[in-house]
Amino acid sequence: MTHELDKYLPVAEAVAALLRPHAEVVIHDLETGNIRHIVNPLSRRQAGASSMTEMEVASSLEASVIGPYRKTNWDRRQLRSVTAVLRNDAGHPVGLLCINLDISAFEGAVAFIRRLIEFSPAPVLHSDLFKPEWKETASTILSAYLASNKLTEAAMSRDDHLAVLRLLDEAGIFDMRGAMPHVTQMLRLSRSTVYNMLNEIRKNP
Repeated sequence: MTHELDKYLPVAEAVAALLRPHAEVVIHDLETGNIRHIVNPLSRRQAGASSMTEMEVASSLEASVIGPYRKTNWDRRQLRSVTAVLRNDAGHPVGLLCINLDISAFEGAVAFIRRLIEFSPAPVLHSDLFKPEWKETASTILSAYLASNKLTEAAMSRDDHLAVLRLLDEAGIFDMRGAMPHVTQMLRLSRSTVYNMLNEIRKNP
């Protein structure tokens, strides 16, 4: 005799195939309180094992979807989980379909990307070795300041311009030939404004 939860088995298999090897998919039988079916068992559970943990999560079955919520696997890996309530033709809950996604690999990737895009302090450019790249460095300093302060160029205040000019000055940008016209164009300020701000910065180091 076909069990009423068997129609959901292909769904569990499909989700697990898509997210393999990072996700476990479990179908819980609310009538028996046990696991009816499990694919890619990250939790080391088997069909027929108790569903106690999921029963606690799904203490209220009024919603159709529960989560996402955080779980800790047996090996301390963090899982991001979501549970769908499975109902019969009369609308009564008969099972739970739980997807447990192992996010540990993704957390490592996020940390790597964060380190990859972080900006180091701007290099001092007094050495002739770095002179050809000073325009690129000036742009990097501006971009890093805007990113760290969540600003656009159009939204920069006078204080923001002073802060960027101070960073450019400390990096030796204004020692480079042609720096003044390049910076005025980059910051969309007049030459006289930049000169006045530089004087203000250098008087108040």
